[in-house]
Amino acid sequence: MDKHRAQEIMSSPTMINVSYHGIPVYLQEVPLNGDKAKVFPLDEMHNEQEVDLNGLFEEGPH
Repeated sequence: MDKHRAQEIMSSPTMINVSYHGIPVYLQEVPLNGDKAKVFPLDEMHNEQEVDLNGLFEEGPH
């Protein structure tokens, strides 16, 4: 996923499903510099992780 699309998803008023290597995640932060994002799995909200943007995929119709 490119950084611009990740930021659009974070700003969207509707829920857009995103996964990281098949695991549903919530995008928490996409810093302006670098190619990482802070996410947490939807079933482990306390488990924040920094992941590569290229591992994130938008699920469903886009």
